[in-house]
Amino acid sequence: MNIVQDSEIMDYKGRDNLLSERVVLITGAGAGIGRAVAIACAAQGATVILLGRKVPRLEEVYDEIVNAGSPRPSIVPMDLEKAQGEHYQALVDALESEHGRLDGLVHNAGILGERSPIGHFDVGTWQRVMHVNLTAPFILTRCLLPLLQTAKDPSIVFTSSGVGRRGKAFWGAYAVSKFGTEGLMQVLADELEGTRPPVRVNCINPGPVRTELRYRAYPAEDRDKLRKPDEIVGPYLYLLGPDSEAITGQSFDCQPPASAPDTSKRTH
Repeated sequence: MNIVQDSEIMDYKGRDNLLSERVVLITGAGAGIGRAVAIACAAQGATVILLGRKVPRLEEVYDEIVNAGSPRPSIVPMDLEKAQGEHYQALVDALESEHGRLDGLVHNAGILGERSPIGHFDVGTWQRVMHVNLTAPFILTRCLLPLLQTAKDPSIVFTSSGVGRRGKAFWGAYAVSKFGTEGLMQVLADELEGTRPPVRVNCINPGPVRTELRYRAYPAEDRDKLRKPDEIVGPYLYLLGPDSEAITGQSFDCQPPASAPDTSKRTH
C-alpha cells in the first residue's frame, strides 16, 4: 500500500477527462458535498448515478450536469432510512443492465440527528443515525461489491468526519457512526487489498464546509468563513481516478486543521 499525505491531494485538480468512461454512484447527491462531487465527476467525464431522497433536488443536479455538456447522468430516488432489500436489488439490477459494472462508489449521504449528552440521547434518533450513516452504506457496499469487482480500477470512498476520529462531547450518534465508518473502511480495505482487480477503499474528512448539516450543528456560525462544497472536491476526484492507484485503507482530510474554524471551545 502506498502512503499519500493529505497535503498532496487537498488541491488536486487532475487532468481533463480524468474519469472518462467511468461509472460513479454518489449518495446524497442532491445537495451539499454530494452535489458538488457529482458535478465535478461529470465534468471530468464520468457517467454519474445520482442517488438521494428528494427527486426535485436530483433533477436540478441532473439539469446542471447536462447543461454543462457533461455525460448524461441517471437519477435513483432512494431513502436510505426506509430502503428494503428489494430497493437495493432493483438498483443492482438497473446498474448491471445499463452499465454492466460500477467504477466508483461515494458514500456521502448522512444525517446529524441531535446534539445532546449520551445520558439523554433519544434511542430512536440514535437508531436512525446509525442506520443511515453506517448500516445503509454497509448494505449498499455489500450489494454493489460484485459490480465494483467487474471494473478495471474500482474505488470506494466513504465520507467521514473529524469527530469520527476523536470523539467530542454532545456529538452522540453522529460521532459514533463516523467512528464506525472509519472502521468499516479499514476492514473492507484490508479484505479487498489482495483481490483482482484490487478494490481501493478510503475515507475522506471534508472538514468544516458550508452545508445544511453543518448549519444544523452550528447555527450561530459565520457561514461565510466556511469553504463551499465545490472547493473541497479535489480529494474525491483523486481517490476515484487512476492517479490513486494502490492507495487504500487511508483516511484523508480535505482541509488543513489550521484553516478550520476553532469550534473546540464553543458552548454546545
